[in-house]
Amino acid sequence: MANNSSRRLGAHLLAAIGLAGFFTSTAGHADSNVPLQNVAKIVEAELETEVAAPNKAEIIDKAVEAVSYLGDGVASYYGKELAGNRTASGERFNPAALTAAHRSLPLGTKLRVTNKTNGKSVIVRINDRGPFHKGRLIDVSYGAAQKISMVGAGMAKVRLDLIR
Repeated sequence: MANNSSRRLGAHLLAAIGLAGFFTSTAGHADSNVPLQNVAKIVEAELETEVAAPNKAEIIDKAVEAVSYLGDGVASYYGKELAGNRTASGERFNPAALTAAHRSLPLGTKLRVTNKTNGKSVIVRINDRGPFHKGRLIDVSYGAAQKISMVGAGMAKVRLDLIR
């Protein structure tokens, strides 16, 4: 699909270059004084009509499929004190990695975690189980906590979205 769009764009650009040469070099032609920027606008309008309308809808559909709301809750983070310990997935915990612990989501699941206080978000991969404190929805790594500015507070109200 991208190759097809790229080919069409290339064809339109070649046409624009050819038209620009025609409009600027054709003596006595009615359109011989058409400025180059007008030719670019014509080609751009043609591209929008031909390519953008279906592709925009397709892109929007893919974006809707890519994210599903899971819920809101409290996040905490775990960090340097657990560095090197094995996670539930078997890998060693790296505090700088963008990972998280969740009680029930499958290991390997990707989530967008958004701090509801400041709107900052980060995409994490579930590689461990937890949190084991009542009232908490997710534990994120120290690196993820830094990205959403929750290190100082220790906890934050977050929104979870599933990334497919």
